[in-house]
Amino acid sequence: MTLDDNRDNFSDKREEMVNIQLIRRGVSDDAVLRAMRHCPRHIFAGPANEGRAYADMALDIGQHQTISQPYMVAVMTELLELSKTDKVLEIGTGSGYQAAVLSEIVLRVCTVERIEALAIEARRKFTDLEYRNIDVKIADGTIGWLEEAPFDKIIITAAAPDIPAPLLEQLGQRGIVVAPVGDRHSQSLLKLVKDGSQIHKSYHVPCVFVPLLGKYGWDS
Repeated sequence: MTLDDNRDNFSDKREEMVNIQLIRRGVSDDAVLRAMRHCPRHIFAGPANEGRAYADMALDIGQHQTISQPYMVAVMTELLELSKTDKVLEIGTGSGYQAAVLSEIVLRVCTVERIEALAIEARRKFTDLEYRNIDVKIADGTIGWLEEAPFDKIIITAAAPDIPAPLLEQLGQRGIVVAPVGDRHSQSLLKLVKDGSQIHKSYHVPCVFVPLLGKYGWDS
């Protein structure tokens, strides 16, 4: 199974998803739209969700985790201001869909998942679909991936009370972090830009994500 083997049966649904759910809501980055048109979300959503894979909703993938709503994936990706040479750290691999979308735009994706079963399944899908620029680590994502630092961009795909300090330390100069920040029940997307000794923050769309668990996240 390769990426192109899974395009034709769902290409119309992906096109509809992009046109209605993304472009009409203001997503305009060409690279993001191109990646969302190409990446086979139905594979990452799993067989039980195949019929709803391109619907405007988050979907349960087991282990008390979800695959995010397509619009939220697109907005977070766009806020990162990605370039072809970027190395991106993702915290919370989950289904693997967000990492796959990122990998179609950037040079390399390093993704960390604390739940072993999800990490193993995502890694298998990356291999099957021939995504060769994604590395997966099973660990506490709030600690980051020090051996691979610094990162040009960091994305956190779980709700954080704040950006974990180790991740800020692993962010390169002029780097960007995008994360849902707030309490356990409601958050807003935070975009943090590191500019020398200055940190610039801006808040964007409201959202609800599963909690970020770990040493520098929620306890449980």
